[in-house]
Amino acid sequence: MASSSSSSAVDDLENQSRPIIPRTPSLLQPPRHPRHAGRHNPLRLFRSICRTLPIFTTPRCGLPHPHDTVNTSPARVTGTLFGHLRGRVSLSIQESPRCLPWVVLEMAVQTQVLMREMGTGMVRIALECERAGRAAGRRVMEEGMWGVFYNGKKCGYAVRREATKEDLALMELLRAVSMGAGVLPDGNGRDQGEVAYLRAYFEYVMASRDSETLYLLSPEDTNGPELSIFFVRI
Repeated sequence: MASSSSSSAVDDLENQSRPIIPRTPSLLQPPRHPRHAGRHNPLRLFRSICRTLPIFTTPRCGLPHPHDTVNTSPARVTGTLFGHLRGRVSLSIQESPRCLPWVVLEMAVQTQVLMREMGTGMVRIALECERAGRAAGRRVMEEGMWGVFYNGKKCGYAVRREATKEDLALMELLRAVSMGAGVLPDGNGRDQGEVAYLRAYFEYVMASRDSETLYLLSPEDTNGPELSIFFVRI
């Protein structure tokens, strides 16, 4: 009787030590950790960010600030005249093609008219504004609106505005261009024609807070267009 009970105990120990193999698999694929669910290739993600925000990684450069004294020494800046052929022309001023625009203004001058006139001779654009008490410490290029005189004739107004997404996209497209002119297709589907542009170096001269001037610098030994833009506060 004792031997029977001892053999039964041994059988029980052997049964407990043997792994129980289920008839059907019970293991499931472990769920993904929520932190890894949206993981992307780091290089692909970086490229996507660069394509989305290419120009915003550049510094916001600006024109030389006069502080308490007027700096009459000329400085070289990048100026871009651009606009739809059946629309108004805009002017963007940057310290260099890799900087965000310091000034963007839209003038009441048709783009195709300006481009045609620049191909025939000298163009002088005067932007005038009236003196106000609150403008005592402000430069004339920091004003918000000017009257436009195109080769001596009054032709509406110019308004300073923030750079739009379309402006920044164009500046990014022309980032590698220091000087040149051309026509680009309109990618927005507007019925205003293609986008014409002229980019060049300008000599920037600040005679006073009430007088700032941009002179287009043409390459040496070339018969390039002559363009002067005067900002005057009277």
